[in-house]
Amino acid sequence: MPPAQPTLARLRLRPVLPRDRHESHRAASSLELFFDLVFVVAVSFASVSLHTLEVEHQAWAGLLNYCMVFFAIWWAWMNFTWFATAFDNDDWLYRVTTITQMAGVLVLAAGVPQSMEHGDFVLITFGYVIMRLAMVSQWIRVASNSPRFRMTALKYAAGITVVQLFWVLRLLLPAEFGVLSFFVLVAAEVLVPIWAERKTVTPWHSHHIAERYGLFTLIVLGEGLLGSANAIVNGMTDSEHVLPLIVLAASGLIVVAGMWWIYFAVPQHSRLGNLSQSLKFGYSHYFIFAAAGAVSAGIEVAVEFYAGHTELTNTEASLTLTLPVAIFIIGVWVLTIRPKNPLVRARPIVNTIIPVAAVFIAMSAFTPWAEIVTAMIVVLIVATLVVATAEARESTETSPGLVD
Repeated sequence: MPPAQPTLARLRLRPVLPRDRHESHRAASSLELFFDLVFVVAVSFASVSLHTLEVEHQAWAGLLNYCMVFFAIWWAWMNFTWFATAFDNDDWLYRVTTITQMAGVLVLAAGVPQSMEHGDFVLITFGYVIMRLAMVSQWIRVASNSPRFRMTALKYAAGITVVQLFWVLRLLLPAEFGVLSFFVLVAAEVLVPIWAERKTVTPWHSHHIAERYGLFTLIVLGEGLLGSANAIVNGMTDSEHVLPLIVLAASGLIVVAGMWWIYFAVPQHSRLGNLSQSLKFGYSHYFIFAAAGAVSAGIEVAVEFYAGHTELTNTEASLTLTLPVAIFIIGVWVLTIRPKNPLVRARPIVNTIIPVAAVFIAMSAFTPWAEIVTAMIVVLIVATLVVATAEARESTETSPGLVD
């Protein structure tokens, strides 16, 4: 027994060793699901602040701040998710460290309104740094317990620590350097995994990762359902605008349900092969998640428009909904449907219909009832995928091995 083992046993700790990347029946743990709950709060605050800024004719500033804030939310979630798939040992220290990260998320969430509406990033930065430094302690445990991944873990620990130092120092910069310095540090953050995993790749579990990303997609889509519910509530209390608000609620439900259907139309674990493919999968989801989170804000803006509580034009209000939906669909198509997916091979026209339909969704903002048009086009995309996947599955009966 290595010298460190008796000490771990006395402390009721398990060594942090790599999980089997081919482990059968690997599913999200209750701790991971609990961890996700705090991100519901953070995403909700970001969506509400975006809605507020869009209604107040500050759409561009709101969108920029939303993208910045959402990076902090997404990056903290993603780093925990990839670490957990490779090294989750579920001892008491791992759980306590994870709960510490959750505390950081709550601090971050509390700072979202100040950062988005007033440009004050102090609180959100400290919440983010709490989460990231907790992750450093996890990587130090890996370096101590797993000789094979020691160098990779030390690179992660060092890279994350240095970048967090610069996030704090960024708060001292003049306001005019705020946006530029933010994107410089974002580049530094996303380069850390590429640098750390260049020689020794951590053992992620492809089915587990695909499930975790699917669960986070449900979180951000849930915000859209909240927007539809608010439309119903407002419709019940505003008899003058009840019809358009109820139509909006129905259309919003159809759109969000369609987005769910499109995302889960084909299996995604096959996109997690080598390091390059996995980085593409993980990083590209930023746009998918952020767009899905923004859909809720778009529905809320439409509620304000039909209730007469904003001076936005119909087109301006509609764009806050149609653009995020279009970006979400394009993102899912590029990432999981377009790249020679066997489940749509039987219907190559799918790769024409989906991007063209997404463009029409964006353009529907220039029509009087954009939410209805958007809902109809989303239904068309879903129908196309249903036919394509059904035909592909039928073809596997005569061509085994077509579908992974």
